Amino acid sequence: MNFFSTNLKALRKRKKLSQEDMAEQIGITRSSQSAYEVGNAEPNFDTLLKISKFFNFPVDILLKEDLSTYSELRLQNIENGYEIDITGRQLRVLTTTVDENNEENIELVPIGAKAGYTAGYSDPEYIKVLPTFQLPFLSKQKKYRTFPINGDSMPPVAHGSYVTGEFVQNWEYIQSGYPYIIITKDDGIVFKVAYNHIKDKKTLLLCSTNPEYQPYEISIADVLEVWKFTNYISSQLPEPNLSRDKLAETVLQLQKDMAYLKKKV
Repeated sequence: MNFFSTNLKALRKRKKLSQEDMAEQIGITRSSQSAYEVGNAEPNFDTLLKISKFFNFPVDILLKEDLSTYSELRLQNIENGYEIDITGRQLRVLTTTVDENNEENIELVPIGAKAGYTAGYSDPEYIKVLPTFQLPFLSKQKKYRTFPINGDSMPPVAHGSYVTGEFVQNWEYIQSGYPYIIITKDDGIVFKVAYNHIKDKKTLLLCSTNPEYQPYEISIADVLEVWKFTNYISSQLPEPNLSRDKLAETVLQLQKDMAYLKKKV
């Protein structure tokens, strides 16, 4: 059911505006405003976006939700950006591709395309030109994507590695202490260990495995996508737990032991 006409009228009255005043502020005619409110006409996409921006209400809420059932506090939270779709029940469409067998591809975001991902993540034209591949040991019932990782903040995952993640629809299920690829509005692709503070603070605490990097919090309102770490691909061999000197000493001792055993034989 489309609640747009009743929501538009209710929000206008909540702002104590006449139809003429609101029409003037949005840039439409008084007759158009009246037609929208009684359901005799529907705004085009550009006008719908103007109305959404005017009230600071997402388009999907204006169209799909009956705002007469909302408390004033909840309406204020939406206006202030605190009403966040954590569970993914609202409009969170994942653009994806399939192979010739109609099975989900794993799209790989190349380093050159990394900067544009925050703008193109929901654009089919951007997604369809990404390289794709398959990993047969991963579940066909889940959606995966692979991202490039820069920097040394998450050892043993080295700079230049590619990390594959499983798409997380419901952010309430983010598991504290587990690594995730977090796509944010400002920072783009971020690979960190996440701690879920959504219920009490509406934030995620992001930590590095490299202790030289300080943890920091991000608002869940800034998050675009969440991908749970599955595996990574790297051309670099992870550093052993032993120091280089200790490793060399161990190898030397093994060589001596082998030489001793050969003499015994």
